[in-house]
Amino acid sequence: MNALTPLPGLPAAFPPPMGLIAELTHRCPLQCPYCSNPLALESASAELDTENWLRVLDEAAALGVLQCHFTGGEPMARRDLTALVRRAAEGGMYTNLITSGVTLDDRAMAALKDAGIDHIQLSFQDIDPAENDRVGNHAGAFVKKRAAIDRIRGAGLPLTLNFVIQRHNAGRVGAMLDFAEAMQAERVEIAHVQYYGWGLKNRAALLPTRAQLDDSTDVVEAARVRLRGKMVIDYVVPDYHASRPKSCMGGWAQRFINISPSGKCLPCHAAETLPGFDFPSVRTHSLAEVWESEAFRRYRGTDWMPEPCRSCDRRELDWGGCRCEAFALTGDASITDPACELSPDHYLMAEAALESGVASPPFIYRRLKALARV
Repeated sequence: MNALTPLPGLPAAFPPPMGLIAELTHRCPLQCPYCSNPLALESASAELDTENWLRVLDEAAALGVLQCHFTGGEPMARRDLTALVRRAAEGGMYTNLITSGVTLDDRAMAALKDAGIDHIQLSFQDIDPAENDRVGNHAGAFVKKRAAIDRIRGAGLPLTLNFVIQRHNAGRVGAMLDFAEAMQAERVEIAHVQYYGWGLKNRAALLPTRAQLDDSTDVVEAARVRLRGKMVIDYVVPDYHASRPKSCMGGWAQRFINISPSGKCLPCHAAETLPGFDFPSVRTHSLAEVWESEAFRRYRGTDWMPEPCRSCDRRELDWGGCRCEAFALTGDASITDPACELSPDHYLMAEAALESGVASPPFIYRRLKALARV
């Protein structure tokens, strides 16, 4: 079936996406073993050029997209980042930068503010400086991130701190929240590793125990009470200890378009792992065509659902869970997410969770050969 052939039984149009996730590059100075980028990282030579990205941003604005999230890899590896931020801002979109912060110097901060950046999300690998640097395999990263906080606050921009939680740092969630409060962050994200891409490859080294997950949940809930009205705390848990799946990306192709560095359009960052898809590219299709393509419509809504999803009263809450997780664990993207206790494959989650009770193997670090800037 052609990528732009509509599926029978679905409406001819769907409300426009809320957000565009612009993965500008896979290049990054860090080598985090849980990176959601694919194992086959795209080189700088494969990246979409400035002219095409500017056209995509204009199309997004015309389509009604409200938010543009610049990410990667490390989006600051692109020399044209400020030009792209400026075009998105001129199109009326809320602009958000998701960065490691290790290259956010005074000059870069001033350029981003002048271009119209609205918000910056700064990622940390740990609150312990040595562990932060070990996980990212980048000496001095924590010190650079701490300096980036001062630059963001000095620019008067709202700040979100992202902490990625895994087996080796789950006991420091309280310290992470205390740090975020001291830094006067408006928002903090405590996000357990999601096991796709490099995270899946390193699952045995990263998956926390159920006791660790429960402890971190208790810490987060207590902090939410204490900091209500002062700081927003978002909390993302791994599915491996869950009884019901989460709503992945707000439902397949219902709220976001994710564009890879080469221009491939995806319903989520991990969807490229799924076989049997002809995902359209912005090199050859408009965003409006992409949004109505067969690849985006295939698992949108509820008509595609098998049992027990089809008759479940949560079907429009979790939308059947994650297609990429279903495929990663069972080899079939069209079945109920095994995170659900009603799935006949739920036992696979329990088997995988047993990994959290054994000795942790060494990290397999994310690698990319080409680190030159474009």
